[in-house]
Amino acid sequence: MHHPGPPRFVHVGESVALAPRAPDPDASFAWRLRDAPADSDATVGDGAVVHLAPDVPGTYRLELDAPDGTHSQTVRAFPDPRKPARFRVDPADVDGDVSAAETASVIGQFNDFTMGVDRAEFEDDAWVLDVELPPGDHEGLFAFDDAFDPFASSEVAVEGSGRPRVRLDGRREGDDVVVSATTNAAPDGSDPDVEFHLDDRDEVDEDDVVVDGDELRVLVDALPDLARVHAVAVAERHSVADTLELSVAPDGAVAFDRPADPPAWLRDASMYEIFVREFAGETVDTTFEEIERRVPYLEHLGIDVVWLTPVLESPTRHGYHITDMFDTADDLGTRAAFESLVDRLHAAGIRVVFDLVINHTSRDHPAFQLHRAGVPEYADHYERIPAEQDTSDVDWAGDDAPGHYFTWTRIPNVNFDSLAVREWMLDVVAEWAPVVDGFRCDVAWGVPHGFWKEVRERVKAEDSDFLLLDETVPKRDAAFHENEFDFHYDADLYFALRDIGNGDAPADAIFDALVDTQRHGYPDEAVHMRYVENHDEDRYLDECGRAALPAAAAATFTLPGVPMIYYGQERGVEDSRGTMKWYDGDQELTDFHRRLVSLRDDHPALRADGVEPVDVDVTAGDPDRVVAYERASDDERLVVVLNFGDEPATVEPAIAVTDTDLLSETDVADGESLCVADAVVVRRVD
Repeated sequence: MHHPGPPRFVHVGESVALAPRAPDPDASFAWRLRDAPADSDATVGDGAVVHLAPDVPGTYRLELDAPDGTHSQTVRAFPDPRKPARFRVDPADVDGDVSAAETASVIGQFNDFTMGVDRAEFEDDAWVLDVELPPGDHEGLFAFDDAFDPFASSEVAVEGSGRPRVRLDGRREGDDVVVSATTNAAPDGSDPDVEFHLDDRDEVDEDDVVVDGDELRVLVDALPDLARVHAVAVAERHSVADTLELSVAPDGAVAFDRPADPPAWLRDASMYEIFVREFAGETVDTTFEEIERRVPYLEHLGIDVVWLTPVLESPTRHGYHITDMFDTADDLGTRAAFESLVDRLHAAGIRVVFDLVINHTSRDHPAFQLHRAGVPEYADHYERIPAEQDTSDVDWAGDDAPGHYFTWTRIPNVNFDSLAVREWMLDVVAEWAPVVDGFRCDVAWGVPHGFWKEVRERVKAEDSDFLLLDETVPKRDAAFHENEFDFHYDADLYFALRDIGNGDAPADAIFDALVDTQRHGYPDEAVHMRYVENHDEDRYLDECGRAALPAAAAATFTLPGVPMIYYGQERGVEDSRGTMKWYDGDQELTDFHRRLVSLRDDHPALRADGVEPVDVDVTAGDPDRVVAYERASDDERLVVVLNFGDEPATVEPAIAVTDTDLLSETDVADGESLCVADAVVVRRVD
């Protein structure tokens, strides 16, 4: 079915890409804007993939003529939350001489980190760029003369509330189905109202439903076999939409499903990322077979999910410059060897997450080579930008250059405005989804939302337990939870733990990071990946030191969410992509991580929602380096105390606790206080 999918929710000034599903490059598709708010001048193009940029708030209704009929698409546009802001860099604050600089490209979340789009002006003895930004904290990176040597950053705080949240639930009342919405105000925001929206794919008419405040009612007899209800909370800003599916059986029984919720198994999991080519050790070339021989180590750690960095053909050790989307890398082994590794991990009770890279390819991929060489069939396969916007030092042939992010000239962006590209990337998804248990989606923020919505429906239709993890950093955007991803990078906690470890923030900055997650608008059902490092970041050990690492790791295992260990974190590896330390690793640190995994497995309170700060009196040690909080489930209440300091701290919690540390299984009492070297977990005494 070519229907473009569910209603879309944006704000004025935000463009939305609309495309037919089940893309067929040989078919004919035509869009038209059927209805728009009275004062709108918005238009859509004449391609199969169009971009609508709402210019006034209201509802926009479009139609798509496709081989299987005419389909309706609703786009609801809310008021523009952005406000004028200015990024500013004083040349004296740049770590380098920019006195001769002629230009400065500025990149950030506001322009998808695209070089050459926004250039600063030099005025009043400073480089400045005026932009429109939504409420929150923003960073602009200044690349002088379009290079990052040197570079500078400018931070801007825009006043205003975060995004509210909404949850839908359903029940049967006699002949009616009732869909109820529960809303939560954003931090510093007002109580939201609710808007309900029907799905254009379903045979339910607006006349069939009655909306009263936070409830929608519809007769069971008016429902088709499947109906989808969407809702948005609206206050100063609009929320991420929630969806409820209503399935009607032949006997009239109604089932309710929340398709955006993550798989149930995820909340209990612990994850381990393997940077593939450095895992086997110093003298052994890593292959699928060599990783398989080391699965007992992963079993010993007790982890439940392995995320493998890319395993497809690539000229790079990191694997993100892919030259063949459909075959494994020669140096790692055959497809059969990869599947054997997956089978071995499954036999150990470990799920496998595959690194899906579909935002770009290597520029050595045959498709890009044919594209640049003018082969007609590949003319639309990659983004093209005007030559004057190009900031690379590459002498591209022709009048245009490939689109790319940052300075990533070797990995050009594919063009999702092309149906051929959409078909290609959906084929990649179909190739690997049956083999593994989930995708970690690289540069997820660079791929259109509508495409991810189609991916989700496809993979979940085959396996509802399939996992979708987004890389939306340096972005952190809750919109990717809207019927797209189950699992999200938590960059807020990552940066907070770095600041704490470096002594740039007190330990209770952890709580601010959790509030930031709510401010972004992530619903309570969203699951976040808690981590201290990954393959794109410096090692915590290298940046913050050995003393702070255990407390930081313990935070990721004792806060709500899913902890992720980056290979070697537990062995004392100091290089970001360094060789795994097998014979000379930090065994004490390894044992500590293993105990963290076991502790979280054994105590449901550590996997539950909710965190309550606990006041403590630090009688010895640095109070700014200590933080405590309570975690509770139906059966237990635990108190976690973390010490990021170099020396043990003597800590007296404001509530009564037991003397035994569940993490070390030792008595940590010191009179009425606890002796905390790095992390302790004790039971609360009522």
